[in-house]
Amino acid sequence: MNASTVIGPAAAGEPTGTDVLRLEDLHVSYRTAGGAVPAVRGVSLALPAGGRLGLAGESGCGKSTLASAVLRLLPRSAEVGGRILLEGEDVREMGWGRLRAVRWARASIVFQGAMHSLNPVRRVGDQIAEPILLHEKVGRAEADRRVARLLDQVGLVAARAGAYPHELSGGQRQRVVIAMALACSPRLIVADEPTTALDVMIQAQILRLIGELVAEHGISLLMISHDLAVLAENCDRLAVMYAGRIAEEGPADQVFAAARHPYGRALAGAFPRIGDPASRHGPRGLPGDPPDPAHLPAGCAFAPRCPIAADACREAEPPLIAAGEQRLAACIRMDAWQEAK
Repeated sequence: MNASTVIGPAAAGEPTGTDVLRLEDLHVSYRTAGGAVPAVRGVSLALPAGGRLGLAGESGCGKSTLASAVLRLLPRSAEVGGRILLEGEDVREMGWGRLRAVRWARASIVFQGAMHSLNPVRRVGDQIAEPILLHEKVGRAEADRRVARLLDQVGLVAARAGAYPHELSGGQRQRVVIAMALACSPRLIVADEPTTALDVMIQAQILRLIGELVAEHGISLLMISHDLAVLAENCDRLAVMYAGRIAEEGPADQVFAAARHPYGRALAGAFPRIGDPASRHGPRGLPGDPPDPAHLPAGCAFAPRCPIAADACREAEPPLIAAGEQRLAACIRMDAWQEAK
């Protein structure tokens, strides 16, 4: 078995025919003065129509690189291998005209920092209207009516269309970015840490809003976060990334409650749970830092931080293997958890 995995209904590696997004053996590395640095290493993933997939991991594990690769938003220093299929069409083979037509209309992305996504010298209504005018060839009056409806959908009054980004709060700006993502009724939304920069109360509102809009419009969602609890609450399935690879995947509630990979367990244990005194008084942390992508250790990349690593873990990189019904984990020691308790 190779190092890649397929996530969702195509977990056995067979296409379902209804996948909105499918990655096949995706590799991404960055050219540097010291040579190529791998960021994503052999990830395969399938997201069906209307599905909600969460992708978790620490900073530097390759989540945002993967998200940017979906719509070819990577810098020129990136080298990409494998296939990125959007409704069966390979994004890597699209010409620039075709790619421009696909962005916003078939797939859109919500980044974590709304101020980095919005033009500070243009009114937000004009920015929401731009993809509508570009892709749907409607008149300005119709575009303005669409903007008003979109603002209402995300909980803002139509008058806010005349505001500049700096005149809005952080939560309001993120709502504007979500309205932009919905403007052309895409089949897929990639939400890359959409609430990281917001306070807890506003974060909950934005997550609820995204969930409601995705369900209402039947949109597929790829949500990226370092917080397993957020993903478990808002996604059907969950994949955990470490050092550019998928370490574990399966039903979101199962991965969060009982991860089979030691890294997934460490991520879940880092967040205290309401009503659980043990986790509140003694949250489990994770010693050390993720490895430098330019100098990955031999064998399992997680072995230097793993509490149950054995000599065999340092000899070869473990493949993804069955870890329960519709579950996979890249760990040859997953059964040792019972012994370690």
